[in-house]
Amino acid sequence: MFKRFFTKADIVLLVILVAAGLATSVFLALSGDAGSKVIIESDGKLYATYRLDQNISVEVKSKNGTNTVVIENGRVDVTQGSCRNQVCVEHATISRSGESIVCLPNRLLVKIEGEGGDGPDVISG
Repeated sequence: MFKRFFTKADIVLLVILVAAGLATSVFLALSGDAGSKVIIESDGKLYATYRLDQNISVEVKSKNGTNTVVIENGRVDVTQGSCRNQVCVEHATISRSGESIVCLPNRLLVKIEGEGGDGPDVISG
């Protein structure tokens, strides 16, 4: 039954595509710049900025709800949230520039930036 739907060329193509996808994923995961600061925004406004190398727990309270953001050992995690879906709490820890954790119900954004910010690399005139 397997041979009816797939030829040898189909299987080779599938293996090549899977290998290329895995190689790209590994490259992207390892090539990110290490971040240096954590920016917390609540309700679309800057709440606080912290260095990534400090260990601190921050309780972010807003009219939409409360979240606990933990910065520890160069990694950031949202450990508690008053939202119902808990997507922000279940999100993996972040540590590289450009990564973020978002809690939509509580309108919270936690993002990591590098030393110079994450602006454009080249400005054209």
